[in-house]
Amino acid sequence: MLGQKIASFIYKRILGWKYDIKTPDFDKYIICAAPHTSNWDFIIGKLFYKAIGRKTYFMMKSDWFFFPFGLVFRWMGGIPVNRGKRNSLVEQMVEKISQADKITLAITPEGTRSANPNWKKGFYYIAMNAGIPIALYGIDYKSKTIVSDKVIYPSGDLEKDMTEIKQYFTRFHGKHPENFAI
Repeated sequence: MLGQKIASFIYKRILGWKYDIKTPDFDKYIICAAPHTSNWDFIIGKLFYKAIGRKTYFMMKSDWFFFPFGLVFRWMGGIPVNRGKRNSLVEQMVEKISQADKITLAITPEGTRSANPNWKKGFYYIAMNAGIPIALYGIDYKSKTIVSDKVIYPSGDLEKDMTEIKQYFTRFHGKHPENFAI
């Protein structure tokens, strides 16, 4: 797989990043990735996932899916979503997940690259309503490592589960640590 070898070379040799992944590659799951403090997080994350031979999807505002950009975003794993008031993003994603045989959806719960202690909870509700696990992936710029060694199965107790999820990410350092808030 040529694309995987090129991505691995760039990720490991050129950029000097590593990974330590202990969570399973489920057929369907949410990747909760944090800290998200830079646009580089997307590039590092996509290179990493390609380097390990997996495909990941991400949500993106449907307005961006016009020709020719729509073709590129879909090729990269972009899923167009309509964020209008009458459309439930959670329901859209649960339906998409139920229709797929295999899907990995990467979400940054902070919802911004600025410090935001009020994380978005849509990823949690998507996982809970779809009946799939959430794998926690920490992006650590200090050690240049992506780490995943914890899986959360949504219990329905949002406050308890979100506390556990946020606690997990306290050990990671974003590219701009001042922009990360729990």
